[in-house]
Amino acid sequence: MFIKGEFEKARQYIEIHSAHDPDKKYEFYPCITISRETGAGSDIVSEKLIKFFDKYRRTEAPEWTIFDKNLIAKVLEDHHLPIHLQKFLIEDKFSEITSMINELLTGEPSARTMIKKEVQTIHQLCKTGNVIIIGRGANFITSKFKNSFHVRLVAPMEERIKRIEQLFNLSRKDAELYIRKDDIAKKSFVLTYFQQNVENPLLYHLVINTGDITHSEAAKIIGKAVIKRFSKVFPKDTLRELSIK
Repeated sequence: MFIKGEFEKARQYIEIHSAHDPDKKYEFYPCITISRETGAGSDIVSEKLIKFFDKYRRTEAPEWTIFDKNLIAKVLEDHHLPIHLQKFLIEDKFSEITSMINELLTGEPSARTMIKKEVQTIHQLCKTGNVIIIGRGANFITSKFKNSFHVRLVAPMEERIKRIEQLFNLSRKDAELYIRKDDIAKKSFVLTYFQQNVENPLLYHLVINTGDITHSEAAKIIGKAVIKRFSKVFPKDTLRELSIK
């Protein structure tokens, strides 16, 4: 059986729902945001969560789709922007002043302008629903949407180092350095644009330690919590089938 890549799935999701009548009323399908410590396994958990939901998705409902790095492509497409501007949409530390000067000199959008465009895109995705959005401060952007459900994935440093070593074929030292830099970049991104502490557990419906809970278990915990909260958009007998009360 042919399985579409995540990028292709994201493109297909965009094309299908961009073609819909803008005045059409969609059902209240869920939008899940996942904030994560580097190396906590957000990609694996998201993939397993997609497979979990596919078993219980109504035929007429949008296909569940993950937006992480492909969200950058979505923003660029939505706003007809050149591909080289993706550097402004990476969760990293950069000079806001340099970015603003560049906008004045070249006419190209600054980092802050790009973030505003990204917010519009995330709003559009959340309104359609059946999406998992990883990172990008999506939990803050969708905080007022009643169909949003926010998750934070954490893990002990040693566990994260092992995962990054394997994922990128790095030495232990380089893996730890990569994690520390990336964690700082994520915190800086959220603090700069949303004035929030990404580590605050009160900002999430669920905080899961993937050092103690497997990726499969984490996906099931999230999946069951979402189905219980938004049971009306899942098949009638789903709660009973999953023994959810």
